[in-house]
Order: sequence, then structure tokens, then C-alpha cells
Amino acid sequence: MDKPFSEKIKKPALPVIAALGVVFGDIGTSPLYAFRECFGGAGSAPVSPENLSGAASLIVWSLVFVISLKYLIFILRLDHHGEGGILALATLVESKVEKSHTAARFILLGIAGSALIYADGMLTPAISVLGAVEGLAVSAPAVEHWIVPLTVVILLGLFAVQAKGTGTVGRFFGPVIGLWFASLAVLGVRGILMDPSVLAGLSPHAGITFLIREWQHGLPVLGAVFLAVTGGEALYADLGHFGARPIRLAWFIVVFPALVLNYLGQAALLSVAPAALKNPFYLLAPDALRFPLTLLATAAAVIASQALISGAFSLTSQAVQLGCLPRIRIRHTSAKQQGQVFVPGVNGALGVACVLVVLGFRSSGNLAGAYGIAIALTMAITSVLFFSAARRVWGWPLGKALAVSAAFLVVDLAFLVANSTKILQGGWLPIGVAVFMMIMMTTWLWGRRRTRLREQEEETDMEAFLGQVQRGEIQRVEGLAVYLNGFADTIPGALLHNLKHNHVLHECVVMLHVEMLNRPRVFGHELGFAHEESGAGIHQVTLRFGFLDEPDIPAAMERFLPEELGFEPRAASYFLGRETYGVPPREGWPGRLRWRFFNLMSRNASSAVDYFNLPTNRVVELGARMSCDEE
Repeated sequence: MDKPFSEKIKKPALPVIAALGVVFGDIGTSPLYAFRECFGGAGSAPVSPENLSGAASLIVWSLVFVISLKYLIFILRLDHHGEGGILALATLVESKVEKSHTAARFILLGIAGSALIYADGMLTPAISVLGAVEGLAVSAPAVEHWIVPLTVVILLGLFAVQAKGTGTVGRFFGPVIGLWFASLAVLGVRGILMDPSVLAGLSPHAGITFLIREWQHGLPVLGAVFLAVTGGEALYADLGHFGARPIRLAWFIVVFPALVLNYLGQAALLSVAPAALKNPFYLLAPDALRFPLTLLATAAAVIASQALISGAFSLTSQAVQLGCLPRIRIRHTSAKQQGQVFVPGVNGALGVACVLVVLGFRSSGNLAGAYGIAIALTMAITSVLFFSAARRVWGWPLGKALAVSAAFLVVDLAFLVANSTKILQGGWLPIGVAVFMMIMMTTWLWGRRRTRLREQEEETDMEAFLGQVQRGEIQRVEGLAVYLNGFADTIPGALLHNLKHNHVLHECVVMLHVEMLNRPRVFGHELGFAHEESGAGIHQVTLRFGFLDEPDIPAAMERFLPEELGFEPRAASYFLGRETYGVPPREGWPGRLRWRFFNLMSRNASSAVDYFNLPTNRVVELGARMSCDEE
């Protein structure tokens, strides 16, 4: 099992620097637009010294409660074999539940959260890069009309280089983001010196009185404040790469102080120069430094986008391994670090979506209306899962678990209600994307369950088959054949079809079942392999992989199969079955649509040859059409 990235780095400071680049890129670019939207968005509050301190207070204490308390103190302790993220949390809770229907509900929550993260992955690169490039309107007004085209070019370049992997540039992420946070802090101090009275924003009293005084603007303001904490879920998802300690150190020593200083600095600037509301972040800097700051902000935004794009790739890999999505082409871009993957289909879809979003919304202010609601929903789902995890994993009493979870959920729901007011302003877009992804994942799970029930009805008795082989009723030929089997302790459909048409069987037959476990990594442990010799040269083998393992079948069999079988990866024959399923005749129109969608996904799924790393010139694929009756 590979060690987490943080354990591979010898010097203790390096994991913290690396975490800065990958974990905090998203939340670190929020100052580009978050504070401005408190007063410049639709329905925002009027600019006044009291309101500016109040908005800064709301942002500061949201960072304290949501990021510092909820995620860093509590949620980061809930790792599933070292991995974090909402899907890992859902599988952790599901593993502690005995009743299958209850466990399914937790998996459904994990699927919902994953679908929302895909929607976030479409918006974060767009708003981050667009918000950074908008600095040209301040530093170089003559080229302001190039902001949207330049943003599109940067995004296209970003997605074009994904196939190279992040390993070669990853070492530069931390220092660049470190310089970014240093700039945030310096600019913030410069602003605070203009009006030190904004330090009143360090008190929660300023934020509470602001909401009471400006209650009619409360929801729009909370929606804008939420933009400052949108990196919380990304922080949790990167737990497995760095571990909790480097993430906490980076937050409390570097990120949190820099963010607080910058938000207070923007408030101070607006208190002495309300006209700076056009772009308070860039106007904090002296004239001579605004263009270099624009370049630095763009680099930081690209890094923040890179982290989220990589997260979408990892999430897709996990979902495929867990059986929530059909097989899709996944490329591993690093021979040393297993978690670095590239998913061409997801990369292309995200790239096109980001460009269309930029062309459609054209400014980070407009895009802020669409941004936030998907993350607010994800954070609320995390709080619900936290309650179950506190009870089942930590063994907390009901009162304690309910009190802590309710406190988290109250804040999450307040942000969710605030963001729901932006649905007509663009919030419908991420919700629509998330709904489509949920339909896709639940349809795939539903279809696989229905086809499994049908295949069970048509299974040939294993004992009868073995008896037929042992009695010599089937002609044998030289060689070793591997038949991939979707289900353990059954006869692979490809084997039956081969017998039906060719009437021969290899001398050594391996009926191989690949099982994906709800844990990150299994490969290399005894748990990952099971072997049973059934006699007459028939072997039943189970290979188990975690959802972060690379399912390389030839390598695993070469490692685990007994030497006397003489298995050679490029000498064996691999038989695969590819089934299509007919629509049950008595199915209603919703079910018929669902079956057609399932068949569409099944036909377009990536070949098992690529997914399991099989030698292409040794594979035989046999097709069959099956009907699926109603349950």
C-alpha cells in the first residue's frame, strides 16, 4: 500500500507547503469576489462603516465556525482508511450499518454529494479564472474588452495540459500559493492601516447586529458571505493526499490569518473610498503593483482550478470502482503516485462546460449568482452524514451527536436558504447538472441490480458443470484461459457461450471475479486475493481492489496465482462477455426510458480491456442479448 503523500516527504515543512497549493487554492481565491458581492450584488446592503465591519465579521466567523471548527476539528477526524471526501464518508457510515435498506440511504446521500461536486467542478474554474483576469479592468483598462476571450484561452490551455498529469508542476503549486497568501496578508494590513476601526469586525457582535439592522438584505448578504467558505469540501476531499496535521497547520498558521487580514483590509478600503467597490481587492494594491498582482491572481486561480479538476477525476475513479458509474477510460499519469489520474471524458466535458459558462455569464459578479448553492447542499449533506458517523463510528450518545450536528446544520441551512434565492440568477445551472449526474448514477446502480437478478435466474448449476468437465464430456485444448465473471461462484456467461459455439475448453480455466471494496486500497494485501481449485483444471479466483487501486488484472494474477499454474500475462487468453438488455414488455414508460438510458450507458462504457489493463491481442469478446423481466 502506498503511503500518503505527506509521509513520503522527509522534511516536515514540505507537506504544509504542498497542502497550501492543492488544498487551499479554492478558498484562497475567494477574496477576489466574495467581499465585493456583499455590497455589489443584487439585493446587497448599503455601504457604511458599520455595515462594512459587520460583513467582515460575518466572513471571519463563518471561516471560524465552518472551516476551523466543523471541518478541521471534527470532519477531518472521519477518514475512511485514510481517505476523505463525501463519498468516503458515506461508505464509512454505510460500513457500520447492518440493514441493507438503511445502508443504501447513506450511499444515496454520498451519490447526491458527489453529483453536486461535479457541478462545483464546472463553476469553480470559471469564476476563479474570470475573477482573476478581471484585474485587467483596474490595472490595464485599455484591454478590458479582452477579459472574456483571455479567460477562455486560459481555461482551454488548462484543460489541454491535463493529459500531462499534475506531477511535473505540482512542486510549484505550494510556493506560488504561499506567495499569494503572503500578498493577501500584506494587502490586508495596508488596508487596515487606512481605517483601523474595522478591527471591530473581529467581534461576532458586529456581524449579528449587522444582520439585525439590515434584515431585509440578510439573505443576499449571507449568500455572498458563503462564497468565502466554498473550499471546505475540497479541503476534506484532499485528506488522503496529505493527512490531517499538515492541512490543519497550513490553515491556522498561513491561510486563516491571511484571509482575515485581507477581508478586513477590503472593508477598511471601502470605508474610506466607497468608489473602490468596483474591485476592492485589486484597488488595495498600489498602482504599480496591480498588473503583477493580476498575474499572480491568475496563477493562483489556475492552481485552484487544477485542484478541483483533479478532484473530479479522482471522484470519477472512485465512483466507477464503487459501481456508481459505468466503466470509463481512466489513465494513470504517475508511476509513483497512484492517485494521479486523468479521465479524458470528464476533462472534455468540464472544459466545454467551463467555456460555455464564461461565455454565458461574462463576469464573476454574474457568475456568483450560480455559484454556491451546489456547495451549500453538499455541506448540508456532510452534516447529516456527520450525525450518523458520530453515533456509529465514534459511539457518541444521542444528545451530544444531535447537539453538534444541529449546530452545523443550522448554519448550513442558513447558507442554503440564502443561496436558494439565487436560483433564478443562475443557481438552476449547477442544480440541473447535479440532478443529471444523480439520475445517471442511480440508474446505473438500479440497472446493475436488475440485471443481476435476471442473471441469477439463468445461472447454470456449478456442480453439474464441474461434473461434466470431470467426466471428460468436454474436449480440452492446451493453454490457460481467464474468463471474467461479474459475480462470484457462478459460471461466466462468456464461458457458456464459448462452449456453445466452439465446444472446447482450455486445460487450465480461471473463472475470475473482480470485486471492488468500499475502502481506498487493498492491492498488495492477502485480503485482495482468494483462490479455490475446483478440480479438472478449473480455478475460481477473486481479486479485490479498493476504490483508489488501479485494477491491473494481469499484474495482480501474476503476483498472486500459484506458480504451478504457469500463468504468463501475455500468453493467457482472456474471455469477456458483453451483454445488452431488452426492455421488459410490461414496463411502464418511466421504466422503459430508464432501461434505454441504462443500455446507452452500458454500450458506451469503456472496454474492460483498457480498464483492467488486459493485453489487447489476447482478448476474445463474446456478445449476448438478454431480456430483463419485471421484478
